[in-house]
Amino acid sequence: LCCHKLHHASRTLLYKKTFVESFEETPLLVAVLTYMGYGILTIFGYLRDFLRDWKLEKCHLAREREEQKDFVPLYQDFENFYTRNLYMRIRDNWNRPIRSVPGAKMDLVERVTPDYNWTFEHTGKVLKDVINMGSYNYLGFAENTGTCADTASECTEKYGVGVCSTRQELGNIDKHEELEKLAARFLGVESSMVFGMGFATNSMNIPALMEKGCLILSDELNHASLVLGARLSGATIRVFKHNNMQSLEKLLRDAMVHGQPRTHRPWKKILILVEGIYRYSRNLYLPSSLSILVFQT
Repeated sequence: LCCHKLHHASRTLLYKKTFVESFEETPLLVAVLTYMGYGILTIFGYLRDFLRDWKLEKCHLAREREEQKDFVPLYQDFENFYTRNLYMRIRDNWNRPIRSVPGAKMDLVERVTPDYNWTFEHTGKVLKDVINMGSYNYLGFAENTGTCADTASECTEKYGVGVCSTRQELGNIDKHEELEKLAARFLGVESSMVFGMGFATNSMNIPALMEKGCLILSDELNHASLVLGARLSGATIRVFKHNNMQSLEKLLRDAMVHGQPRTHRPWKKILILVEGIYRYSRNLYLPSSLSILVFQT
C-alpha cells in the first residue's frame, strides 16, 4: 500500500510538471511593436472609413449595393475593414506574378502601383533568380528539368496522365502496389494502404476504424481532416495538450482504468491521433501527415 501511494504521488508530480516546447520565443520588444503597429493602423483605418463615408476619400474596394441590403451580405464587416485598411498597405508582398517554374529560385515580373497597392502595372522588367520562400513545390515536381521532370515524363508515356478508374475496378497499377510495399517496409509493418488524397484519407477512414464505444485521444492541434473524421466516427473524443506525453499518458491511464462513462465497460478500441508534422503550428510549416497508434483493451 505504501509503495502504491509513493507511485501515485510520483505520477501526480509528473503530470504537474511544466511541459516546455523547443521553439524560439518571440522577443517581447518585437511583440509589443507589432501589436502597437496593428493598433495604430486600426485607428487610422477607422478614421479613413469615416472620411470615405463623407465622400472625402475614395474607396476602391467592392461594397454591397443599396438594393442588396436585405440579402445575406457577401462581405464580412471586419474582413472588409482589414483588407482595405491593413492588408492593402502590404499587398505588394503577395500574389507576385512569376515568369518561371516555382523552384528554389524563380523569376518575378516587376510591377509598380500608382495608388498605394489598389492596382498594379507591369513595367515589362523581370527580376531574375529570386529565392523562393513560399511555394508548395517542396518535392520539386514543378521543375521543368531534373530527376522529377524526367521521371514524370517517362511515367506519363507509360501509364498516361491518370488511371481513369477506382482501384477496385481498373485503376490499380503496379506502382500502387510498389508504393504500398515501400510504405510498409519503411514503417516496419506487414502491409499498408495508400490513398491519393490526405483530407479524404483522414476523414473517411477513421470512421471505418472506430465506432460508438471506442475512444479517440486527439492532439489539440490536429488538422481539420482528423477532427472531422473523429467526429464522424461516433466515438468518444478526448483532447490532450499538443505534443505533451504527460497529458496523453494521464488520459490513457484514466481510460484504461475507468473505462466507458456510466457502464465502466472497457473501451472497444482506443485510438491515438497525432500528426507527423504540424503544418499550422509554430514548430514547422510543412505538409502534415497522419500517424495512428491503436490500443486494444
